[in-house]
Amino acid sequence: MTDISTDHPTNAAQGGTVPAAVPALFPFSAITGQPELCQALLLAALDPHIGGVLIEGPRGTAKSTAARALAELIEGAPFVTLPLGASLEHVAGTLSLAHALAGHTVEFAPGLLARAHGGVLYVDEINLLADALVDVVLDAAASGANVVERDGISHSHAARFVLVGTMNPEEGALRPQLLDRLGLCVQLANVASLPQRLAIVRARLEFDADPVAFRARHAQAQAALARRLADARQLLQRTDALPLTDAVMAYVGQRCMEEQVDGLRADLVLLRAARAWAAWHAAEQVDETHVNAVAEWVLRHRRKPGQAPRTAAAPASAPNPTSQGRNAQPGDNGSTQESDGGGAGAENEWGYLPPQPVPLERMHAPSAFMPRQRGVLEPKKV
Repeated sequence: MTDISTDHPTNAAQGGTVPAAVPALFPFSAITGQPELCQALLLAALDPHIGGVLIEGPRGTAKSTAARALAELIEGAPFVTLPLGASLEHVAGTLSLAHALAGHTVEFAPGLLARAHGGVLYVDEINLLADALVDVVLDAAASGANVVERDGISHSHAARFVLVGTMNPEEGALRPQLLDRLGLCVQLANVASLPQRLAIVRARLEFDADPVAFRARHAQAQAALARRLADARQLLQRTDALPLTDAVMAYVGQRCMEEQVDGLRADLVLLRAARAWAAWHAAEQVDETHVNAVAEWVLRHRRKPGQAPRTAAAPASAPNPTSQGRNAQPGDNGSTQESDGGGAGAENEWGYLPPQPVPLERMHAPSAFMPRQRGVLEPKKV
């Protein structure tokens, strides 16, 4: 893994400059306390067509540490950081002014997307990035290519990378259109278990004290993890391996319909993620257990606001209209629950209340509550 996002500092020594040593990376196999984060990152690395991972969570929850460690598991993968202050030319590439001024030739100067090809593109605080840059990054992540047409240049190049974006929901949110284009979403929380916090802190202190010795202790597990990742990636590249059966596709379609997601991108991402999960576990075929294992990461950020997740998907059959309502709650699973009044229809929807009688009181003197208008005589009393 090579980090080419920033220039390495240099130190003066005896009148010369010596490149500073690249800091050692915390091994991926030593990350504890965030299992969903590690599993989602591995899925995105197995199949970049999934569309990357969006990591939501507070500060200090190993988001950047895990992203950098993931790139180390992929042989020869660069790790590129996209800064918030980057320009569109810096990200997508533009005309090379040096070649244009020196030789009067028009050449393309690659940007960060070209450098990230085959590796990991890390965007910290992606919710604060300009929408125009987010669109360019998501287009390249989805298509695997970057097309630049500006300044008299029409150029395209491969840009297949694992997109890892992080955000703190307290600092703002992404537009729903952008959220839908990110493959997986993981929501992190602060570690609430004292033994787990102590284990994480001890591991970090040991790494900071002696990174070489710490990495040596985890070298065997790290190598095994890298081999497993490479074998699973190679298995996914075979078109005849882990085919998606009609039953699995129907199960995924039913699950997405129950979740009331828009479009078909959720179906495609869920199928790819389930196949990648099956490859990671060296399964012979993809089944419903693989779909259920990754469904929440695919559907979490695609649900409508206020909609709660379902605990399980209904069998792959015709959808039940009573369970497809916007206010459906976990545990419905296509069944109808009778209310106190019985019957079907609206009475079976969650939150329904039967009509209640309201007492009415006749007003004998309405004029006492009505404003008096000028020029209008009061009615004579009989």
